[in-house]
Amino acid sequence: MAQTEHNIRLTSSEIAQLWSGYMGDSMSRCVLSYFMKLVEDEEIRQAVQYALHLSEQHLQTITTIFENERFPIPHGFTDKDVNVGARRLFSDTFMLVYLRNVAKQGLSLYGMALAVSARTDVRAYFSECLASVTELYNKAAGILLSKGLYIRSPYLPTPESAEYVQKESFLNGFFGDKRPLNALEISHFYSDIQTNALGKALITGFAQTAQSAEVKHYFLRGKDLAQKQLEVFSSYLKDDDLPAPMTWDSDVLDSTEPPFSEKLMLFHITGLNAAGVLNYGTAISVAMRRDVVAAYTRLMTEILTYAEDGAKLLIDNGWMEKTPGTVDRDALAAKG
Repeated sequence: MAQTEHNIRLTSSEIAQLWSGYMGDSMSRCVLSYFMKLVEDEEIRQAVQYALHLSEQHLQTITTIFENERFPIPHGFTDKDVNVGARRLFSDTFMLVYLRNVAKQGLSLYGMALAVSARTDVRAYFSECLASVTELYNKAAGILLSKGLYIRSPYLPTPESAEYVQKESFLNGFFGDKRPLNALEISHFYSDIQTNALGKALITGFAQTAQSAEVKHYFLRGKDLAQKQLEVFSSYLKDDDLPAPMTWDSDVLDSTEPPFSEKLMLFHITGLNAAGVLNYGTAISVAMRRDVVAAYTRLMTEILTYAEDGAKLLIDNGWMEKTPGTVDRDALAAKG
């Protein structure tokens, strides 16, 4: 890695990405440590071990950068937030699908982090992250393919030639001449079904193991929300005689022994909510049927409401670590 440019301070964008990365990797280290104790399939074990190694490596690098800047290290998550001796809650298959989804999110997040970073050492770090998370994605995808578990999006007929849109009805969706879904719309529906299916399975396990009634109720709400969104997206595919991907509900086992703290579980779901909003925003930007845009907008609003309630739970329990920010200049002036 390039040497730190000691005379150049970290920008707000660089701090945001490094700080968020530390929080996410400290959580991942806990989750993956638990998976490592229970995974039985050797191929999947190697993928989990590689992902755990990456999380530990990332934490070391970010800690070094922050220490050099005399910037406070986030608390994040520690061994206190995981019980690696807890009973098995998820199957090996779920662990593999989870890894693929983590890597998929990492590709997006690290690409964004690199794009907003200026300092040489920070760009070098995020470039390394992109390369390693690409390798993780390919490992997980390769194992899924070899085991016949990779869920491909639908195949489409090959058009005879390139075409231009001829009628404004191409944008319809509520009434009148409604065209079939195009490849972009199908791709996003398929991806968002898979993300919601994984989220539903994860939050089902969290609901089983949550100890407080308030947190358990919140997770059960999330499970119902994920199921509703799965049904909405699947209905669009089925209306065009396209298959909807399978869910992972059967890969959640019957344990009620909590492997993770409620703080970690709530934080994890907060991250999935944020990823969902980002995914839906991207889908809206490319959708060309009015009803598809309206459906995504409505569902995004539901996620935002659910996410806000989750944030309130974190705050009420003293579990939300404050993101670094600027100072209130007016307040400082008033003290002077």
